[in-house]
Amino acid sequence: MTSTGGIGKAFKLQKFAGAYWRGDSNNPQLQRIYGTAFATQEELDAYLRQIEEAEKRDHRKLGREMDLFHFQEEAPGSIFWHPKGWTLFQTLINYMRRQQQKAGYMEVNSPDMMEKHFWELSGHWENYGENMFTTTLPDERVFCCKPMNCPGHVQIFKHGLKSYRDLPLKIAEFGKVHRYEPSGSLHGLLRVRHFTQDDAHIFITEDQIMAECLKINDLMLSIYKDFGFEDIFIKLSTRPEKRVGADHLWDKAEKALQDVLNEVTKRSNGRIKTALQPGEGAFYGPKLEYVLKDAIGREWQCGTTQVDFNLAGRLGAFYIDENSDKVTPVMIHRAMFGSLERFTGILIENFAGHFPLWLAPLQVVVATITSEADPYANEVVEAFKAAGLRVEADIRNEKIGYKVREHSLAKVPVILAVGMRDAEARNVSVRRLGSQEQTVMALADTVAAFKKEATPPDLG
Repeated sequence: MTSTGGIGKAFKLQKFAGAYWRGDSNNPQLQRIYGTAFATQEELDAYLRQIEEAEKRDHRKLGREMDLFHFQEEAPGSIFWHPKGWTLFQTLINYMRRQQQKAGYMEVNSPDMMEKHFWELSGHWENYGENMFTTTLPDERVFCCKPMNCPGHVQIFKHGLKSYRDLPLKIAEFGKVHRYEPSGSLHGLLRVRHFTQDDAHIFITEDQIMAECLKINDLMLSIYKDFGFEDIFIKLSTRPEKRVGADHLWDKAEKALQDVLNEVTKRSNGRIKTALQPGEGAFYGPKLEYVLKDAIGREWQCGTTQVDFNLAGRLGAFYIDENSDKVTPVMIHRAMFGSLERFTGILIENFAGHFPLWLAPLQVVVATITSEADPYANEVVEAFKAAGLRVEADIRNEKIGYKVREHSLAKVPVILAVGMRDAEARNVSVRRLGSQEQTVMALADTVAAFKKEATPPDLG
């Protein structure tokens, strides 16, 4: 477009800011104007509504209101989890742990720091070194904080002789990894410098690639469905310019994932959309990236499946085949949430803090109307705790309206108001988040109903 006259009428000026000519503070300061334009007014209006809704759902804002976490300048890109936020985080881990155990994964834990030489062997130092944190010890040995869990899992695989009968062998870890991100790119939970992966590596024969990748796909789709994500987009990312391994191995890995993608598309009757991303694979292998669409139409890349013919061989891993020969296993790298910190941020924004009961860090608050009802409120709390719910009592000397507003702002799904009449009749007044209505129910019925509702979907 040669001039702004070609933009049309569907545009919006959004903000302005000062900027130095060519970024040099010695030059005069100018005014930079930000705007956006679309082909039609309808598209522009939809975009502006999405921006407005996204601001309301900002996980950093909701994180403060819900008392989940905070950040500090002294630890850029790192999260200070508060009790409620950590409860939410552990709820995700416990859910994934149950799913992985049912799928035959063995959970392990590998060191956070390993010697630089180890990362040179794996290829990380050459291809990923600029993103790694390092430290030099007094004896001059250089150690690196792990940016990925895969080399450690190869060492666990190598410990003890493996046979083809042991394959597929599935190793999983909720591993904390550390990756340097420029300060300007850090963004709440969505872009951090250290995070937790629901990481797994499956050691297989070449013939098992299709079957195992399809199992991962089916598990991943069922997990996303449990969190309300059913609009899935899968991208195949192929070999990057900077990589390890011979081209014929990349040819095999890319063909294997293309075959998997074709089968996934066929099984979904075209419901799952796919795309090709040339050059966007990991340095050790191509990958399938699972992209989720949230409640306001934004897309988030979460899970990955990567086929790797390179790393196990570089680190000397092998198994004994049916002919008693040593064979290098194929590795499948797999994450479903991806970064748990990032997935938590996505969930906060997707639900706008209004979590389903099973996910809510604090599920029920029992608020007293008068101090005379304090003993009964504590009894109600104990009944809910016995049923396995996360519950607190609010017996402060404040008006009930104040208490309800405060806990509503903190996005507590269920507020139970109790007074002396409730104590005498063994009832509670139930108010759901987002509703002005109250329902009086018997205590026993209330506990039973919310116990059922709070059951995680994989246990229901």
